[in-house]
Amino acid sequence: MSARMDRGVVTQSLAQIGACGLFLLTLLAAIPRSFRYGRETVRQIWFVGAMSLTIVMTCGLFVGMVLGLQLYDVLSIFGGTSATGTVVAIAIYRELGPVVTALLFAGRAGTSITAEIGLMRATDQLDAMEMMAVDPIAYVAAPRFLAGIVALPLLGVVFCAMGVFGGHLVGVTWLGIDNGTFWSNMTATVDVHKDIINGVLLKSIAFGIVVSLIAVYQGYTTPPTSEGVAYATTRTVVASSIAILALDFVLTSFLI
Repeated sequence: MSARMDRGVVTQSLAQIGACGLFLLTLLAAIPRSFRYGRETVRQIWFVGAMSLTIVMTCGLFVGMVLGLQLYDVLSIFGGTSATGTVVAIAIYRELGPVVTALLFAGRAGTSITAEIGLMRATDQLDAMEMMAVDPIAYVAAPRFLAGIVALPLLGVVFCAMGVFGGHLVGVTWLGIDNGTFWSNMTATVDVHKDIINGVLLKSIAFGIVVSLIAVYQGYTTPPTSEGVAYATTRTVVASSIAILALDFVLTSFLI
């Protein structure tokens, strides 16, 4: 009985992944038609990007401050506190920046996208668009998908900047590391291509594609009930979190 249930769960999960892949092909085909709704795309970039700045900047600052404290304590054992800025920057650029930003984006913007589209489904707005010869994929789904791809890398850059600032705030202002040593070691070690382009930009773009796809798919295919919208919102957070961490491992193994 248990083995049969496990097979059923696996089969259902694979079916969901396949359906999401087919939905991605539909989205990609609708992107050229969505360019006529450029104002809607810009509005969604503002909604999922600019409206997420507060939580991203705040979390980035405190992540950098915590890293500065912890790394200073560990490096002081080996007499290497001058490398605090270097280790903070590399940790944020390569891993914490894109991953934490994507998780915050999934929790704040991904859920709102799913809930908004799910409510459109529950209130028959998507069906009404089809009756008026308006393609809901091009008008509703594609702009939100594109907005996530554009917004997440920008948010990742902001998170990394605030994280480095938080590490500097703790290391230099509080713990007394020399300011010139902090910055010179960091700039001498951090590589633009390996750490910033591969670590921040490429990972953020990949996470933006995955999180936006999951959020739009869950909202568009949700059952048209209030309970269905609630479950779809929960599935967005869970699936996005798992996908982000799994994809981060895959990307790291190729980019390191």
